[in-house]
Amino acid sequence: MLPALKTGQRGLSPRPTGYDLDLRIARGNAAPERSKALDASIEILDLRHFGAPALHAVMEAEGALWLQRLHWDFRNSAKLLTQYLDNHSLTGLAALQAGEIAGYAFCVYEDTKAVIGDIFAVDAAPNGAPHSGEAAAVIETTLMRHLFEILLNSPQVDRVESQLLLQPSGFQARAYREAGFVLFPRLFMVQSLHGRWSEPQIRLPRELEMRPWRDDDLTPAARLICAAYQNHPDSIINDQYRSVHGSMRFLNNIVRYAGCGAFSAQVSHVVVDRRNKELAALVLGSRVSPESGHITQLCVHPSFRRHGLARMLLAVASHRFLRQGAGEISLTVTEANTEAITLYQSEGYLRTHSFDANVWLRHGSASGFSQIVA
Repeated sequence: MLPALKTGQRGLSPRPTGYDLDLRIARGNAAPERSKALDASIEILDLRHFGAPALHAVMEAEGALWLQRLHWDFRNSAKLLTQYLDNHSLTGLAALQAGEIAGYAFCVYEDTKAVIGDIFAVDAAPNGAPHSGEAAAVIETTLMRHLFEILLNSPQVDRVESQLLLQPSGFQARAYREAGFVLFPRLFMVQSLHGRWSEPQIRLPRELEMRPWRDDDLTPAARLICAAYQNHPDSIINDQYRSVHGSMRFLNNIVRYAGCGAFSAQVSHVVVDRRNKELAALVLGSRVSPESGHITQLCVHPSFRRHGLARMLLAVASHRFLRQGAGEISLTVTEANTEAITLYQSEGYLRTHSFDANVWLRHGSASGFSQIVA
């Protein structure tokens, strides 16, 4: 899941105003755990020195891994990246080995927050020379540490978030912890739709009604998300959940900017309180490949929990995805959210992958996180 790169409504920009990478060539021996499999030194250069054609082979390899591991189509994300690479406007780093690009990393900015959008290296050099998996990990670690050095020493950056869905949990945990990040394990869960043909049963109290998503639901949905995630672990991972304004940015990324697949209004539904027209619950879904759907958001207002709304909305989304021809649905959930995991498992979702959400706060991680959840 890549963060949106659009400016304006989303509030994210490829490069912060007045900030420029002042980066000299760095050799691979700056990473003490560098593998012997790397015969040549790694060079780390400003990503803006390169256009999209130079990274084509790396993005092709990354797309193949997204499809293999998560059944996600990476092509839409690659198209968006291509635009910014060709405009030389994306803040990031490229790793070169023997003169060929072997990996890249980039970040985007939202006010005083930086979001690491991607860190990826290939297991085989573009010229066909073999790398080991360990070598790709070393390249990624080198990229990561240089990016950390830039972000953590930028006075205008007070918070850094990194949630790289493709990287397995714990894969770069040491590098994150050494830089002062706090890690939150998350699960990628999948429900098979084979044999699920029954129409979902809708049972609601008289004061509630369910209907498909509409464009004018954005603002009430932002209020619902802000209320639903108060004192929730996910509000630590993503600070957008802690305000209505931030929740609007999150929703714009999903609904308007295809930040997590192609949004499906037919799959997405809301439960409305007839008395005040506010939203009591919602489910949002996107197509991430012709075969796969993804639940991008499921939440229930605290006043309406324990009434089966989340289970009902999951069933509705499953049925709509099935009618669209999808064979499976995925979702992500924080490992600490055991109640939600129990619900998903009871609905047939299985854990197929795990990854980490990582957060750094300038003013002390421990104290900062305790203030968030207090």
